[in-house]
Amino acid sequence: MTMSATERVIRGQFPFWRRAMAQAMPDPGHRVVVIGCGTSFYLAQSIAAALNEGGRAAIAVPAAEWISRPGSYLADPAGWTVVGLSRSGATTETVAAMTASRSRGHAALALTCAPDSAIAAASDAAVYLPTHADEGVVMSASASLMLLAGLRMAGTAAPGELPARAEAAMLALDAGGSALWRRRHFAYLGGGARFGLACEGALKLMEMSITPAQAFHPLEYRHGPISLIDEGSVVTLLYSPETAEEEAVVSRDVQSKGGLVLGIDGPGDVRIDTGITGLAGALAALPALQLMGERVAGARGIDTTAPRHLTKVVVLA
Repeated sequence: MTMSATERVIRGQFPFWRRAMAQAMPDPGHRVVVIGCGTSFYLAQSIAAALNEGGRAAIAVPAAEWISRPGSYLADPAGWTVVGLSRSGATTETVAAMTASRSRGHAALALTCAPDSAIAAASDAAVYLPTHADEGVVMSASASLMLLAGLRMAGTAAPGELPARAEAAMLALDAGGSALWRRRHFAYLGGGARFGLACEGALKLMEMSITPAQAFHPLEYRHGPISLIDEGSVVTLLYSPETAEEEAVVSRDVQSKGGLVLGIDGPGDVRIDTGITGLAGALAALPALQLMGERVAGARGIDTTAPRHLTKVVVLA
């Protein structure tokens, strides 16, 4: 079977990781607002959590919200650095939010995969992350690279074996996950910095396979959403070391109700291990989540190079 362009990019992203791991990352300061739209906002959630865990104060805010109502998120936003994520560097809300941030006196730092872009021009400084030239509408390699840069900026160690471990986890899911692809109900669970990854996994599945998916914090899943579980369900659980025992209880609850569990760094009907400790292990799981979207789409005969209703750059008139 011919490999789609989307899959080629997912499988071919790891040399770009190695290049990004060699780049110097700026210090964002001790109080940081991380903004973005869509995938970039979910990455912002993980980056903000990593910044907090590293001893800084951080919050993730959707870019449009930061433009119109910053006071809903910070009582006193003075003195906070704003970090904006945009693959294209042209996302309307994010560029406008960076412009507004500078006008309000914030330092503005961009993470982007586009050189000489609008977001770079709207920022005090920009980190440029070259990505796969064939990446289409669905963000895959670019998402991994911006998350990698953001985690490193937060002080997360990126060990040299990270790209190889991430690739191995992706291949392990591809080899052992076929029982998951044809199910009809999908949920993604993750806590702390892994919650943003859970949201991104759900988004990738929705974009690529036109299949509804949701993301929750692991123990919150038992407070209502678990009522949806049946023999057509798959729950992807991104285990956190500090709460792995409680999360395993959720996994068993799902299984007892007929659902299948994909366990990432923890037990499940299908299990993959990244072999990476700390928050870098969450990043190592991302390519597997991306390929899962491709496989579920393939089981439904859906072309992931042209996802319904989506464009590569969202520009509002």
